Amino acid sequence: MPPFEVPEGDPFGPHNLPYGVFSLTESPGSFSSADSFSSASSAGAGERRVGVRLGAHVLDAGAAARALGSPYAELLARPTLNPLLAAGRTAWSDVRRALTAWVTVPSHRETLEPHFHPLSDVTLHLPFEVADYVDFYASENHARNVGQIFRPDAADSLTPNWKHLPIGYHGRSGTVVVSGTDVVRPSGQRKAPSDTAPVFGPSIRLDIEAEVGFVVGAPSAMGTPVPLSSFREHVFGLCLLNDWSARDIQAWEYVPLGPFLGKSFATSVSAWITPLDALEDARVAPPTRTHPLLPYLDDSSEEPGGYDLRISVAINDHVVSEPPFSTMYWTAAQQLAHMTVNGASLRTGDLYGSGTVSGPSETERGSLLELTWNGRTTLDLPDGKRTFLEDGDEVTLTAWAPGPGGTRVGLGEVKGRITPPPESS
Repeated sequence: MPPFEVPEGDPFGPHNLPYGVFSLTESPGSFSSADSFSSASSAGAGERRVGVRLGAHVLDAGAAARALGSPYAELLARPTLNPLLAAGRTAWSDVRRALTAWVTVPSHRETLEPHFHPLSDVTLHLPFEVADYVDFYASENHARNVGQIFRPDAADSLTPNWKHLPIGYHGRSGTVVVSGTDVVRPSGQRKAPSDTAPVFGPSIRLDIEAEVGFVVGAPSAMGTPVPLSSFREHVFGLCLLNDWSARDIQAWEYVPLGPFLGKSFATSVSAWITPLDALEDARVAPPTRTHPLLPYLDDSSEEPGGYDLRISVAINDHVVSEPPFSTMYWTAAQQLAHMTVNGASLRTGDLYGSGTVSGPSETERGSLLELTWNGRTTLDLPDGKRTFLEDGDEVTLTAWAPGPGGTRVGLGEVKGRITPPPESS
């Protein structure tokens, strides 16, 4: 099917147009310098370029911009999204309007068609250089489940601060990887309650956390907090995120300073970044707040800060959960405001995760910790029972959001397969 002929109902139609970074693979279907365009005007095999997805194809955005004489040609002809992210909201809006026109106006078709590549002929890469990585804990359902698991006798399953501020931790940006990257089972110290001393070895309680990641474009000055009203001036878009978690390592190390080695070994993100402008029809009000908020977090007079994103979690292609993002108590705007209220600056390429997305029902829990109630029950999969992940298991997160006119906005997928740790020498 020609690239412009997107099937009706395709979640990657002209209403979406997410951004990624791709290179051509050497395959029979790939374009070469012998095709109808020169290698100087479009990506050669192995060369990374900014791409925009339309249906089952990727448009070489830099080559398209150059062919049409766009002033943003140099901005898009880069091996990473960071220059576009840093350009700010005016540029983001201008580029999106231009892309929409390029793929919908018939007069552009002859010029642009050589710059489309089938998804089967490309390799997708980490779409941006990650600056800082922060992860939050914003689902009340998830927080209450965790509290009931680990503090069953507590009067309140939430910690005293939970309804007053978005709890988070700083992660490791260098281990953020793109969907499809294998995840090596981490090793570290662990100590079960019955053990007299800690032991060292591979994690035996390896878990997932189904999340949404938000990508910062425009930076901010150190010492200047970013208010709720400036969220859309700084955040370019979102992606799916899996915050892999070694629960046994985490349980032994996290007191008193929080997650460390149990989280830092890998965080997977989807290859496509969906711009916020594609999600206008998915915006919803967050859940009713039950505690008064301090002014810098009070969003009662702001535009709706929640997003209606429908996530699906599959293990070895078997769906085990469908967490709804619309239930998240703390919004991405509140998280950004809290993250900077002490004067911490934003950098282009900052990534922050929503925290595990969990709904109120058992089939909407976003982690195995909750789905198996810390291993007390099992998941029945076609290939056997699970409490936590086994070597060879492949986890896939997918999602979509409501779009204009009853369409769906696809958010791609984030996939990772567990491989055993290297043998010790």
